[in-house]
Amino acid sequence: MTAMELLGDVLAGGSSIADEAGCLVVGGHTIDDPIPKYGMAVVGMAHPDRLFQIDHLTAGQTLVLTKALGTGVISTSIKSGGAEDGWIEGAVKSMTTLNADAAAIAREHGVRAATDVTGFGLLGHLHRMVRASGLAAEIDAASVPVLPGAREAIAAGFVPGGTRANTEHLAPYVHVADGVPEDTAVLLHDAQTSGGMLFAVPDGVDTDAVVAALRAKDLPAAAVGRVVGGEPGHVSVKP
Repeated sequence: MTAMELLGDVLAGGSSIADEAGCLVVGGHTIDDPIPKYGMAVVGMAHPDRLFQIDHLTAGQTLVLTKALGTGVISTSIKSGGAEDGWIEGAVKSMTTLNADAAAIAREHGVRAATDVTGFGLLGHLHRMVRASGLAAEIDAASVPVLPGAREAIAAGFVPGGTRANTEHLAPYVHVADGVPEDTAVLLHDAQTSGGMLFAVPDGVDTDAVVAALRAKDLPAAAVGRVVGGEPGHVSVKP
């Protein structure tokens, strides 16, 4: 495949996902750079009643994650030529799955506090939420879904610079308990591409029902922790 054919495939893929999301591709620009890059920015307006906000957490709420972690380390293994086919398949499926179904289910259950999980990793985005809400959080490490091959990629040394930077930046705010596997700690900091949603289930709403609704849409969702009182912005990771 030539470079131009590959470029055509990238543009066609982006356009197809935009169509699926109900977006129009209306412009763009080109950068001359040794490393190929492709990105899209969504510009538009949203009704205030349909917004998710990071500063609406309350103590006692359960935290739900809608996608598995590991796209950062697996992407790095792909770039280095060390990824297995199964790893690639799982990561591509995750990254090309829109958050539309997850967002719709969250709205149906009255969720107001939510974020996507992208470059700052799960712990980085959760840190921002609890800091903005004046609260703290606990994560149950064993409950967090992980992509196939992610642990193997870490064992092989495929940890991206963004993940390492997240770990360093969050060190003053995150306490990882003894007994949490080292690769799990890496994944909780892993810089994600097209990650899932992290949201707080409102008081009085059945968390099991929310998770079941997400899984019915083929999302590997799980309840991964809770919002607690404590020093604003701090996150404790438990085994």
